[in-house]
Amino acid sequence: MEIYKEPIHYQNPVLCIKVWKFEQPGRPRPKPAVAATQEQLQNVRWHYHKEVEFILVQKGIHEIHTPNRPYLLHPGDVVVIGSSQLHRGRPYSEEGLVYIVLHVDLEAYFDPAMMRYYRHFSEVHHPLEDLNYMFRENENVSREVGRIIERIHDEIMGKSTGYEIAASMHIKHLLLTLLRGDTRGLLQAHDLVDPGVMKPILEHVDNHLSEKIDMERVSHLAGMSYFYFSKYFKKAMGSSFTDYVNRKRIAKAERLLVTSSQNVTEIARAVGIENMAHFYELFKRFNGCTPKQYLRKIDSGGE
Repeated sequence: MEIYKEPIHYQNPVLCIKVWKFEQPGRPRPKPAVAATQEQLQNVRWHYHKEVEFILVQKGIHEIHTPNRPYLLHPGDVVVIGSSQLHRGRPYSEEGLVYIVLHVDLEAYFDPAMMRYYRHFSEVHHPLEDLNYMFRENENVSREVGRIIERIHDEIMGKSTGYEIAASMHIKHLLLTLLRGDTRGLLQAHDLVDPGVMKPILEHVDNHLSEKIDMERVSHLAGMSYFYFSKYFKKAMGSSFTDYVNRKRIAKAERLLVTSSQNVTEIARAVGIENMAHFYELFKRFNGCTPKQYLRKIDSGGE
């Protein structure tokens, strides 16, 4: 099982966007036998990247897998894959495949107007993959997001005067479309988050997951007392600081499970958890399965 962290090279570093159209020749449809299909999947590489990914299929059928589920995308279908989410894909049609892939680092678009929605788009409570329900249930949302992806592609590739402004506007339009199409309330607004306070804290957590993260030190970084910071963080992010750190530790452990040769004990230590019973309890809480079951799910293509 080959897995790697894919480097994303932005066409314009200021925009933090890469968008590209792929065209692949047709191939024989996989045999219906489960064993044959899984054998072919083993040859398709899992990968991940920090950037959120949107895929729009224009021709043919595209098969996408995450650890959570498979997606079979037909012309006009859209799927979103969250930041650092393992995934892989392959053509699944005889007539060939044409699709557009949009990678975007959403952090670049969290201006003051967006900060009320920071904790949702940054996947604190729900992976962005959960938003794919709206593309299945609401044809208008799927069609509109598809049009936005095409416009971003045309602006970036055409580079007409002001294309940077246009592309930025289209990203905001995409996020707005997701917000207004979210009938399940996964992207509800909350109190304003001050990026000057919160971003250094979140960066500190990301950079020290393998170590003990002391809330006293983090509250000092925020310029707050321990007690006030605890209340501030929960109000801003919708979860306690400890719960947030644990979610980030387990998310990193998931990637290490499938990208390294380390055993579970070594991985637990690598994400700052020395107590193995606690590690297993947290892993099952956030994944609904043990590390061994998680790997089995990965091996079977997320089915």
